[in-house]
Amino acid sequence: MKIAFFNTKTYDQKYFDSINKEHGHELHYIPSHLNSETAHLIQDEEVVCAFINDSLNAEVLTTLKNKGVKLIALRSAGFNHVDLVAAKSLDLPVVRVPTYSPYAVAEHAVGLLLCLNRKIHRAFNRVREGDFSLHNLMGFDLHGKTIGVVGTGKIGQTFINIMLGFGCKIIAYDICVDEECQEKGVEYVTLDSLFAQANIISLHCPLNEATHHLINQDSLNLMQDGVTIINTSRGKLIDTKAVIQALKRGKVGLLGLDVYEEEEAIFFEDFSSSVIQDDQLSRLLTFPNVIVTSHQAFFTEEAMQKIAGVTLSNITEFANSGLIQNQVSL
Repeated sequence: MKIAFFNTKTYDQKYFDSINKEHGHELHYIPSHLNSETAHLIQDEEVVCAFINDSLNAEVLTTLKNKGVKLIALRSAGFNHVDLVAAKSLDLPVVRVPTYSPYAVAEHAVGLLLCLNRKIHRAFNRVREGDFSLHNLMGFDLHGKTIGVVGTGKIGQTFINIMLGFGCKIIAYDICVDEECQEKGVEYVTLDSLFAQANIISLHCPLNEATHHLINQDSLNLMQDGVTIINTSRGKLIDTKAVIQALKRGKVGLLGLDVYEEEEAIFFEDFSSSVIQDDQLSRLLTFPNVIVTSHQAFFTEEAMQKIAGVTLSNITEFANSGLIQNQVSL
């Protein structure tokens, strides 16, 4: 099939070109984000492959359908950027990569936590300038700390396994209790109880109406002073304005973000020679106790191979039999 890949980088092309040798599709790479202004770039492609910061609203989906697109293939697990109601009404199936590497994301979350706690990012810069003092580099033992995990799917479970190895106490919240987690000693509690008890909170839940701004002024007020928050899930789980105020008054002691609620126009791009126009993101970057990475938690060789493989397998199955694997449903 002819596939239009939007929002692509050289690393996307590397892995998709390699895996496509097994599938034989015709790949057309488009660097631009998919939105209402770029949807017209579709020519005679039958499949559109999109990423998390592309826009697949009703207008875009209608344009794609009118141009003959038969399938939307997301090269991601998340699908909150797709108007599924519109897709269904247009009879335009949407498929995704439900899992690629829970280890990649969970390990990155742990990396953010360790770097923030032990001030590794600050020590690195200080030593390069010849300053070998330990002033303001004090951290704390993770052993014995209470970790609150919001979302115990595959990534959350992998994170839990790692933190159990550090000797942490794990409490968790999820709408579905996982028996395997319970057998390992994980205690499921209410969300308010998790916020109140946890020294460290790590978010591993999807973005939906119920979880939008899960971290807000009210939930922050429930937390311990100096709480650590790690988010490698979705940016809009956190109310940025509220968390900035919490950082200023010391309610949040450490903040590690691999996602940001207004990341779509910023992440994955190079702004090193220009001024970032997002005032809230610029403010976050001024805090010494905040680390922001640009949605790179998924970015390992194993994950990229899996993403390319599952995406192209989804398309091949659709082309050969009309069957739809890994479909996103309402």
